[in-house]
Amino acid sequence: MADEIRQQPAIFADLLATRDAIAEVAATVAQRRPRFALLAARGSSDHAALYAKYLVETLLELPAGLTSPSTTTLFGAQPDLTDVLLVSVSQSGGSPDLLEVTESARKQGALTVAVTNTADSPLNSAAELSVDVRAGRERAVAATKTYGATLLALYLLVDAVRGGTGEQAAKLPELAETTLTTGQRAVDEAVGRYRFLERMVTTARGYSLATAHEAALKLAETSYLSARSYSGADLLHGPVAAVDADTAVLALASQGRGGAAMREPLEAVAERGADICAIGSAAADVPAAHRIPVPACAEELAPVLEILPVQQLALGLALARGFDPDNPRGLNKVTRTR
Repeated sequence: MADEIRQQPAIFADLLATRDAIAEVAATVAQRRPRFALLAARGSSDHAALYAKYLVETLLELPAGLTSPSTTTLFGAQPDLTDVLLVSVSQSGGSPDLLEVTESARKQGALTVAVTNTADSPLNSAAELSVDVRAGRERAVAATKTYGATLLALYLLVDAVRGGTGEQAAKLPELAETTLTTGQRAVDEAVGRYRFLERMVTTARGYSLATAHEAALKLAETSYLSARSYSGADLLHGPVAAVDADTAVLALASQGRGGAAMREPLEAVAERGADICAIGSAAADVPAAHRIPVPACAEELAPVLEILPVQQLALGLALARGFDPDNPRGLNKVTRTR
């Protein structure tokens, strides 16, 4: 897991160098002029799909939604998907439910795009178009480099659909290296602070909500923490009542509108005595007991950098608590669901 986290700056550089292949897929999408976008995924890839949903709605100004695969696989629904873009996101490209959803959507008129780390996967064959995230084989069960690479690939795809050149992402490899190197001390301090913790809430708004969800999953699957994720807005609608001095709150806050919107919910949980760890380029601007800074970048790209210290924290906590993060109990690398 540690090695795969460290590989991400080089993987980002490789993806940027091969952006033209993604731009070709994007050109077909733009030519077809979809009226709606659907995203299908499971697990960590579902969090990447949520990130893509924000990208599509904000950068392309298209309505977008996350599919419920069981409506197809269990209930046999066959909605008319004429002029709809379906993006299926899967690290392995081998999940039976995503394969069935993609095949069904294509038959029902959707333009289908597979975003995977396995170029010869069944999902790639089922979809009309495909994007390779180029992360290389991932050996640890917990997804790290494939998740980061998927985020960047999805950004480059959406950016190219709108006619962008990927210039906002050009410095990501350098910024990722800085994030991993300069933030390590603050991550180590967080490990010492939270190693005996049993309950954590993760929270964010906007693009970073995907990071909050992925953070809760990583902490649960590697450190066996009881971790729940909420939008900062939803946190104030009820869950804040369960937050107290025995609760740690991991808050993602990067420069931009999403990070600015986190001040109010974090003030509320701070008043309840929660121990707040803020991660992001705006970590210094929100109430927190501990901060892990991240270099600033375009707001829509912040999740690509924010996830790096989250992964380091999950790794460090697992080791400090005596667990093997490479082989979490009860988990397999490829989960096959229907």
